[in-house]
Amino acid sequence: MGDILVINSGSSSLKFALFSPPDADAHDLDRLALRFQGKLTGLGKGQAASAARLQDAEGQPVQAGSFSDLPPALDHQGALVRLLDWISERPDLDDLAVIGHRVVHGGRHFHAPVVLDAAIVEELQTLEPLAPLHQPYGLEPIRRLAERLPEITQIACFDTAFHTTQPAVARHFALPRELTARGLIRYGFHGLSYDYINRMLPRHLNGQPAGRVVVAHLGNGASLCAIQDGQSVGSTMGFTALDGLPMGTRCGSLDPGLVLYLLGEEGMSVDEVNDLLYSGSGLLGVSGISGDMRALLESDAAEAQEAIDLFVYRIVREVGSLAAAMGGLDHLVFTAGIGERAAPVRRAIGQECAWLGVDLDDDANRRDATCISRTDSRVGAWVIPTDEERMIAWHASSLMATLA
Repeated sequence: MGDILVINSGSSSLKFALFSPPDADAHDLDRLALRFQGKLTGLGKGQAASAARLQDAEGQPVQAGSFSDLPPALDHQGALVRLLDWISERPDLDDLAVIGHRVVHGGRHFHAPVVLDAAIVEELQTLEPLAPLHQPYGLEPIRRLAERLPEITQIACFDTAFHTTQPAVARHFALPRELTARGLIRYGFHGLSYDYINRMLPRHLNGQPAGRVVVAHLGNGASLCAIQDGQSVGSTMGFTALDGLPMGTRCGSLDPGLVLYLLGEEGMSVDEVNDLLYSGSGLLGVSGISGDMRALLESDAAEAQEAIDLFVYRIVREVGSLAAAMGGLDHLVFTAGIGERAAPVRRAIGQECAWLGVDLDDDANRRDATCISRTDSRVGAWVIPTDEERMIAWHASSLMATLA
């Protein structure tokens, strides 16, 4: 099998990575050899400027003509063209065998990675209203690559798939049964990240079972997942990726009556409410300063602290809820941008979760160590960097092996 290209396309960015295939019959994530990884940011309308980053497996910058002299308003199609131009320019990258994609929503029918064809892409397109910030941007590269490289197999890996193990009681809303049967259920997201953390945590436990785990994927998009005995049993995100925790610009959980009020009493249109809840709320809306946690932590403004406090408060409440669903808590894992690098946020969450048995080691937490709990803490606390691209590459490689 040849190289594996991974594409993780978001609303304003295009992340990618190139892996060499693992040894025959190898199922270890580490057997995938990273060759290059990069990111094109500032894509689409309303972005300040486009930028590109490309580095090799050692993290050293790589110069490439395809990623230089970017126009100030590069769109996703232009970013994809530059990525493919870079691949075609390098003679050492001519062994591409499969392309793996992150597709946020798999709906009711896609519970595992799948080889893509036109009919499947069309079905996935019907899910765009459920993930408007993600689904369209995840599907567009698939279409473009099918036109340009029709001989290359493309595989979709779904953020919702990891949560399909949840019991029905955790997935159902209290809605009429006919609506539930039509797919109006809790799906959960960030599943590729949770899948990766679920596979990494046991490596740090000296052979002991992980038991009852809450993973906090805290980034511009944020959610929590309850994992019991290696399976997702609950998540803070639901029907869409708007639910749950407050995020960079998304509101998180909201009384549905408030939405009706905005539509009826405030006279807002559906599009205006959609924009408010997805793009004008969360840390940005509460602070009025920024949706970036780094900027809020650096700010002396009271409004910035109010946004941080609300973020922490909601996380702590949801940790308690998920721990209750599992009958206790054995480990709390932080991952993604805020989770991996914002020690003050982790400290605040740890202090408020002391009643659950979380006791953080302040020095380890400041150093972003892997284990940040004290040796006598009843609940283990961990910082484990996520790697969605490697997880996608592993799934793509595994699926291709079954088709060989």
